[in-house]
Amino acid sequence: MVSLASLWLPILVAAVLVFVASSLLHMVLPFHRSDYRPVPSEDALMDAVRPFNVPPGDYLMPSPSGPQWRSPEFIAKMKKGPVMMMTVMRPGDMAMGGRLASWFVFCVIVGILAAYVTSRALPAGAPYLEVFRFAGTVAFIAYCVAQWENTIWYSRPWTRTAKDTIDGLIYGLLTGGAFGWLWP
Repeated sequence: MVSLASLWLPILVAAVLVFVASSLLHMVLPFHRSDYRPVPSEDALMDAVRPFNVPPGDYLMPSPSGPQWRSPEFIAKMKKGPVMMMTVMRPGDMAMGGRLASWFVFCVIVGILAAYVTSRALPAGAPYLEVFRFAGTVAFIAYCVAQWENTIWYSRPWTRTAKDTIDGLIYGLLTGGAFGWLWP
């Protein structure tokens, strides 16, 4: 068994590699540019919603309370539409510093999880491919599998989920590679 403390370097290297790769995938390459489509008449819709001063949060419309989802009134609202799930964010600049810092912390946490599972399964000196397989699989699962439920439950497009799965595969491969390379 390998101690988690001895895996600080592969954890950090994997986090940095994933951080850089995600920056390239999301900001440089055109891969994710079609993830969100604009709504028709965006300015008119924004002007219509603005007076309601909806606080930041996640919303469902129409929104049932309890067993109301079976009532004829609620069913009629669903049929009439629009049916929406939306996230409202604070207005203002899209400050990325805090989000990027949070993403890096998340990458470190995924590295710690990969380190934990791999360190319990493999001894020091384990072959590169075994370390790669364990750490990469844990990282892949952590980076993307939970996203699949958004398509199942919230009608997110499968194309978006497929792109996120490709991202997760890349991040898993980078994490597995870092751990295989730097395994004690």
